[in-house]
Amino acid sequence: MPVDYEVTYILRPGLEDEEADKRVTAISGSVTSHGGEVLNSEKLGKKRLAFEIKNVREGIYAVLRFRSNPDVAKELERQLGLNEDVLRALLVRLDKNALEAEKAGPPP
Repeated sequence: MPVDYEVTYILRPGLEDEEADKRVTAISGSVTSHGGEVLNSEKLGKKRLAFEIKNVREGIYAVLRFRSNPDVAKELERQLGLNEDVLRALLVRLDKNALEAEKAGPPP
C-alpha cells in the first residue's frame, strides 16, 4: 500500500544552478523509475547550515514529496547516501493526521 513520504536533502554548494537542477530532477526521476509517484519537488536554494558538514558551511536545500511503497523509499534513501553531491538527507514518512492538519492550515 503506497505511503506519503518527504525527503529533505542538502546538495554541495559548489554546484551551478543548472547542475543542481539536474540533480533534483534525477532524484525525482529515481522515485518514478522505481514505481513511486512524485507529488512535489522544490529546490529551496542556497542556505547557511546550522553546523559544518564535511568542512562546508552552506548548501543547496531541496524537498521532495512522493507516494510509494516502503521499498522505494528505502532505495531512495540508499541512493542519496551514495551520491557524493548530497551532503545530508532526511527521509520521513508523513502521517495522515499531519497531512490533514497541513491542508486545514494554521489554527485561527
